[in-house]
Amino acid sequence: MAQKFDFIAVGDTVTDAFINIKQASVYNEHDQDGDGTVDEELCFVNGAKIPYESVTIIPAVGNAANAAVSAARLGLSSAFVSDVGNDEHGKEILATLKKQGVDTAYVRTHAGMPSNYHYVLMHNAERTILIKHQKYPYHMPEVGSPKWLYFSSVGDDSLPYHEEIVKYVKAHPSVKLAFQPGTFQIKLGAEKLKELYQCSEIFFCNVEEARIILKTAEPEPSKLPKMMSALGPKISVITDGPKGLYAYDSHRGVTYFMPPYPDPAPPVSRTGAGDACSSTIAIALLLGLPLTTALEWGPVNSMNVVQHVGAQTGLLTRLELEKYLAQRPTSYVAKEIAG
Repeated sequence: MAQKFDFIAVGDTVTDAFINIKQASVYNEHDQDGDGTVDEELCFVNGAKIPYESVTIIPAVGNAANAAVSAARLGLSSAFVSDVGNDEHGKEILATLKKQGVDTAYVRTHAGMPSNYHYVLMHNAERTILIKHQKYPYHMPEVGSPKWLYFSSVGDDSLPYHEEIVKYVKAHPSVKLAFQPGTFQIKLGAEKLKELYQCSEIFFCNVEEARIILKTAEPEPSKLPKMMSALGPKISVITDGPKGLYAYDSHRGVTYFMPPYPDPAPPVSRTGAGDACSSTIAIALLLGLPLTTALEWGPVNSMNVVQHVGAQTGLLTRLELEKYLAQRPTSYVAKEIAG
């Protein structure tokens, strides 16, 4: 009999090596992703020796792992479905998750395979991530009926895994699905993941990712959530970095704008900000709070995450989050807008 959890996150986990680099050039010349904005390019001299300031190793991160830790930090019973290798990195990942209060009974260890390891090049508050997902034999275990399932980034060749997730959700109608696609899932496109979108209670991505998924050049971010919900999600949340976020609630036919929570100091690292915001919104809904309140919770957690290196270091407890909310400016509210 599977243990009953409030929140189960599903997706890859990774060890991040944050390499802080000062000596690099940044150019603003190209629109790499076709979204109409100029993208920065971080440049080094090929063949040169580039000094770095520091290296920080953080195990057990990744979109879904961050969500699982966020749920545990906010007081929920949280578990994680994932895959690791039987190397030292895998052992460290499991130990770290347990220390964070996340149940690892559904994390499978694979003999003869390495664990995921990414390199994060930090330049000021922005980062470039060198990623590699191992080709694990993904399989959705029997996890019972948690209140929410949070599905996010997995590697290539995982399309059958998505089909397993869909079958699981359809077989457990009491379970609500939150979907935050990773790089591969965004590249797959909405058509191949049609059923996954359709059975999602809530969907999360940023503005640039939304345009890729929707194959649109729509310049107005406020219109993107409603367009996304046309694919199936009952609620769609589209984040726009430090500008705030937009959400569409198909239950009420209403679009909201949520401004960012004011930063107490310039951001140290933006890694994990989106994961913190998205998972916290889902957790607030799980707790029975209205969507407007959930939207107010999310940016508070992301605000604190960007004040630290690493996606989980700054995740708040519920008491800490509510303290920030009690101190919020009067303008910090979810507002209905035309969408």
